[in-house]
Amino acid sequence: MPVRPRPLRRVLAGLALMPVLLSPVAAQAAPGGPARARFDLQAHRGGLGMTTEESLAGFGKALRLGVSTLELDTQVTRDLKVVVTHDRRISGVKCRDTGPAAPGDPLYPYVGAYVKDLTLAQIRTLDCGYRQLPGFPEQEVARGARMAELEDVLDLVKDYHARGVKLNIETKVEAGAPEQTAPREVFVRRVYEEIHRSGIERQVTVQSFDWGALRAMHRLAPRWPLVALTNYDFLQVGRPGASPWLGGIDADDYGGDFVRAAATVPGVTALSPNYGFPQTGKVGDPGFRFYSDAAMVAQAHARGLKVVPWTCDDPATVAALMDLGVDGVITDHPDRVRRIMAARGMPLPRPYRPHGRGR
Repeated sequence: MPVRPRPLRRVLAGLALMPVLLSPVAAQAAPGGPARARFDLQAHRGGLGMTTEESLAGFGKALRLGVSTLELDTQVTRDLKVVVTHDRRISGVKCRDTGPAAPGDPLYPYVGAYVKDLTLAQIRTLDCGYRQLPGFPEQEVARGARMAELEDVLDLVKDYHARGVKLNIETKVEAGAPEQTAPREVFVRRVYEEIHRSGIERQVTVQSFDWGALRAMHRLAPRWPLVALTNYDFLQVGRPGASPWLGGIDADDYGGDFVRAAATVPGVTALSPNYGFPQTGKVGDPGFRFYSDAAMVAQAHARGLKVVPWTCDDPATVAALMDLGVDGVITDHPDRVRRIMAARGMPLPRPYRPHGRGR
């Protein structure tokens, strides 16, 4: 039968509909499909499986590899400097003393001391690149690395002109033992001031296991996207009263549901749970199960929240998380995850090169 020409207005209407059909929102209706929103590849502590953790050399290598996000931790010193380190107490596994900051310093040696009790000058004496971290045989050692300040990492990203890279900055307030870190309000304010001063705050998300710190950051920067971390145990499900980690929220009021509880924290746009039980398990292990499972992902997405679990390095387990529909993953081995993404035909984060004093 002859095909009758369609009226022009129908053709135009069909063309107008095409962008909607091809939009990222519509594409996300098919989990795992090639047109999904970009997967957030986060280099945990700069990618500690590749390089000495949270070193400027490590962050630079991650930028040159190509990651979506640099994930990093912060502590605040006695003289209110913001340093980039995971540990509230100087670890002898990662750092060694080289000598006192001043002759006769009564706090020396510094290994074993809390960061909050040391000045930046004292911390700068530590060699935090003297050895390979046990359990990470592929880790390149950044010999003689000194603990970086947050401003150093922010400046590094600017030196690389890495405008497409995010920084997921954790405030490591120790809500379960608050005497071991700087006071919450002081801690949060100093991190806020450093980020705000950098001029690249639009590239930053702030994360914390301490949801009280997230509330404090929201008061200072109500437009900044926040990330609620948990390892499940911190929810203290089934225990009387509110967990000290949840900023006044009692998880039992929400049936122990991480998504429902975290969704009540102002400014939270993403959730970062530990990926499974046990915390270092992997697909195929007897008894292993995902915490960030398909039901959690669906519930979070229904509330407009992303799910980016931590910290997964096993390729098969990362692939399974992708199949569950997570929006990204925090990993010690961003190089491995890039290979998985490439094999699946997923868009890869752009690599960057230094333009200034970046490394």
